[in-house]
Amino acid sequence: MSAAERDEDFESLLRFLRQSRGFDFTGYKRATLMRRVQKRMDQVGQKSVAAYHDYLQLHDDEFVQLFNTILINVTGYFRDPTAWEFVAGEIIPRVLSGKGSSEPVRVWSAGCASGEEAYTAAMLMAEAVGMEAFKERVKLYATDVDEEALTRARQGNVDSDDLDAIPAPLREKYVDQANGRAIFRGDLRRSVIFGRHDLLQDAPISRVDLLICRNCLMYFEAETQGRILARFHYALSEKGFMFLGKAEMLLTRDSIFRPVELKHRVFTKVPKLNLRDRLLVLSQAGASQPENHLDRDVLLRDAASNAVPLAQMVLDASGYLASANERARAMFGLTSGDIGRPLQDLEVSYRPIDLRTPVDQVNRERKPAEVHSVKRQVPEGGVQHLDIYVAPLLKDEGALMGTSITFTDVTTAHHLYEELDRHKQALETASEELQSTNEELETTNEELQSTVEELETTNEELQSSNEELETMNEELESTNSELQTINTELHTRSGQLDQFNLFIGTVLSSLRLGVSVLDRDLRVQFWNRQAEELWGVRSDEVVNQPMLRLDIGLPVDQLAGPITECLNGKGTRYREVTVEATNRRGKSISCRVVCTPLVGPRGGQPQGVVVLMEEEGVPSVLVVP
Repeated sequence: MSAAERDEDFESLLRFLRQSRGFDFTGYKRATLMRRVQKRMDQVGQKSVAAYHDYLQLHDDEFVQLFNTILINVTGYFRDPTAWEFVAGEIIPRVLSGKGSSEPVRVWSAGCASGEEAYTAAMLMAEAVGMEAFKERVKLYATDVDEEALTRARQGNVDSDDLDAIPAPLREKYVDQANGRAIFRGDLRRSVIFGRHDLLQDAPISRVDLLICRNCLMYFEAETQGRILARFHYALSEKGFMFLGKAEMLLTRDSIFRPVELKHRVFTKVPKLNLRDRLLVLSQAGASQPENHLDRDVLLRDAASNAVPLAQMVLDASGYLASANERARAMFGLTSGDIGRPLQDLEVSYRPIDLRTPVDQVNRERKPAEVHSVKRQVPEGGVQHLDIYVAPLLKDEGALMGTSITFTDVTTAHHLYEELDRHKQALETASEELQSTNEELETTNEELQSTVEELETTNEELQSSNEELETMNEELESTNSELQTINTELHTRSGQLDQFNLFIGTVLSSLRLGVSVLDRDLRVQFWNRQAEELWGVRSDEVVNQPMLRLDIGLPVDQLAGPITECLNGKGTRYREVTVEATNRRGKSISCRVVCTPLVGPRGGQPQGVVVLMEEEGVPSVLVVP
């Protein structure tokens, strides 16, 4: 199979995961994704991506195993201790100094995995404000896409291997230990709100004072990282801080974030965003908490009726849809049941663009706002271009009654502008011969610009390589943990096997019969203590030696027939013969020899022969040690 076909099969698998289970991995780095999926394919014995795609469709329970393999939950309490010391000593005090004594503090741990860093932040915040104030003031949200990891996080259990990572004073104060278990205090656990959240599809938590997202962005492509960072910019309050992992530097995002301490990856937001970055925020918005619904009076309906007779929606002062004319309902699929719903609950609030930002701006500044040439995919196919005009609806005394949103179809004008641009380009092409001198200067400038771009590209490649190495390191940590678990199991089973071998050896050595166990090549594998006493030959002298060649007082040549018949499964199940022999003291004795095939519990071909040797006239007694 060619590389192109393999890549297409892999992209088809990613689309299947998004459509069937709602997990969108298309923004993740392909090299990392392919390694994780290949690991799972090896575990279930699938040789190709296409075969694994079919396997997933037949085995629903495989989705959970695949997601657990892809979502590497490598984390820990106080991971990178010096960075957490900086947050505790510098950032948290700055957050609290900007708040009133009773004003709430909002913390968001995004991509929290099994909750270790969320609980770390909770302990530091509780130390900073006191436990009672922490329960009253601090809202700590911890989110991830992995439901299984969130379930473990909610339980608040602390593994014994992780206890040492928590400083002793905090461990004694916030961790309860009893009956061999370690678990966070109940009031601390209840103060951390865990919930499923997709950084690419769900709306960000807003007005966040401290945003923690460590070693999560490095799994995404650069474009996807940009989308997530724009959402983080929206989520942070004006004086908020963002705390990232050691592999994430944001060197190319200085337009929306600036470093507070680059060594520890702490950033704060740049207050102003350009329109392009602003439109990236909340592209897949979710529902927020509803506010109290205000009664809509006659003045609001009169003001709405005076608006431009195009596709129009009217919101009341609380942001609820008050009315939508026929063209707006047809354009955006609104129904009478949508009247009275909050704007953020409607699809039109985020498609084709995020309407909440201009609406908030208009309500705040009491001045109209416009957004030009917004692209919209129409159900029949093709693209529609809209100009959006957002205007406040005011009473005579200037009080806000609501907001009017008008959509003007400028598709034709947009096409005319494009046609005009093409004609301008043709005109510029005709005049290029008159601009040769200017082109030489432009060429020099382009070469300099190309050099700058190459340097920027090199820097991004180095950053990507650093992130890839960090990802591989976490994968190795995960694999090492698995190997330690397997090693522990092997050690336990080895101990059990040693005990069993000791027990069997004790039993056989305690018999008053001489016992010799032969393999299929008739080599001695076991020679008990009574056999040593009978023939005067130690076990280490005969083990792995051919039985029929031993020079002892037993005439082994007379045993070749019975032993061979037992090994070949001929005749009765065992053979018994009595031979004249000489024991270790040189005394002539009659020795009774019983040959028994060595067969497993399930039968089958004998794996060897058990030879029992006994001097006639001496009773066989089991000696209990």
